[in-house]
Amino acid sequence: MTLPDADLPLYSHPLPEIEEWLKSQGCEQDSTELHCWRVVRPLWKAEIWLDVEELVVRYLEAGEGSKDISRSFRYSLTRQDIEDAVFAGP
Repeated sequence: MTLPDADLPLYSHPLPEIEEWLKSQGCEQDSTELHCWRVVRPLWKAEIWLDVEELVVRYLEAGEGSKDISRSFRYSLTRQDIEDAVFAGP
């Protein structure tokens, strides 16, 4: 499957291609909550939700006092901008 150009807004990507993109980034889809994805990197781990109007990422135990850090990104941002922001970590 070929992804649309990374400079296009994420809303222009069909859902199966967004899912393929997340898989290519090392994310695993939750088997019961299909809108929820998890990713583990050497220095951080996160949950990613494909919400109705935005992509929401929660970095687990990444903040001060091991609190979670949440960020959201509108689908109007480019896939490249979202990728750079989300996968750079907290």
